[in-house]
Amino acid sequence: MYVWPCAVVLAQYLWFHRGSLPGKAVLEIGAGVSLPGIMAAKCGAEVILSDSSELPHCLEICQQSCQMNNLPQVHVVGLTWGHVSRDLLALPPQDIILASDVFFEPEDFEDILTTVYFLMQKNPKVQLWSTYQVRSADWSLEALLYKWDMKCVHIPLESFGADKGDIAESALPGRHTVEMLVISFAKDSL
Repeated sequence: MYVWPCAVVLAQYLWFHRGSLPGKAVLEIGAGVSLPGIMAAKCGAEVILSDSSELPHCLEICQQSCQMNNLPQVHVVGLTWGHVSRDLLALPPQDIILASDVFFEPEDFEDILTTVYFLMQKNPKVQLWSTYQVRSADWSLEALLYKWDMKCVHIPLESFGADKGDIAESALPGRHTVEMLVISFAKDSL
């Protein structure tokens, strides 16, 4: 398991907005090693970490991240994108959903947005704070966002100090162009 560049950029965004996080209900989906969720918890948010219920190793990594960071109050739940489960149904309304590099495989995009849409039904003001690595100019969320009545705002990395080489760069192979998005319900939904 790695801390991918997208996780570092999203953690930087959380740190930049740390004053607004105390008491917020925050869910990280596809958490993996959980850097953004851990940052949110350290900044005072009430955090739930999630990864696929079909990948128990990933859920164990989330638990280990909580233990290593002395965060026993952070809950870990198994959520599989696109599946309605007891754990998904039991989640309380969230203020912020974190998603670091979950838009990786185009065949997962709709399942991710289906899960986010379900959570937005519980709190129509919830925002999805997401970072993703640009992998192909052919991949787009635009049609799916329209289908699910959501809108997206691109956040320039320089607006929160994440455009520095030591933030988004990685020793991992490949190109690492990272983008930051805030996704919410389209205005006429509220």
